[in-house]
Amino acid sequence: MDEHNPKEEPIETVFRNGTITVVGILLAFSLGFVTHWAANPVPWQFYDLFAVVPILAGIASQMRALSLLLDISSLRRQVYERANRIFMSGLILTACGVGLAILLDVFEVASTVTLPGA
Repeated sequence: MDEHNPKEEPIETVFRNGTITVVGILLAFSLGFVTHWAANPVPWQFYDLFAVVPILAGIASQMRALSLLLDISSLRRQVYERANRIFMSGLILTACGVGLAILLDVFEVASTVTLPGA
């Protein structure tokens, strides 16, 4: 019996190219944040590793997803979906790390700033 399996249908190249663009732009923003944060005048502390590790792991996942998407085999739906899952996990990891970095900076600044009249 000849059944049609939707998982075997290839991804349209135009759709894949749009995904590659989105992944590339968000990866650039992630790398830009790390660059900007590294130049932050607030001194780094040991506890900053709690933010750096998920950010770097997320960036590595985003790079892996971009690498998979740039390969011609990503026209196969299974490979394309795997790359999307890797990218989304990387994006979530990076977002969690960025949020944690912002919180750590807020707490650091709050602990060093004195209020007038205090």
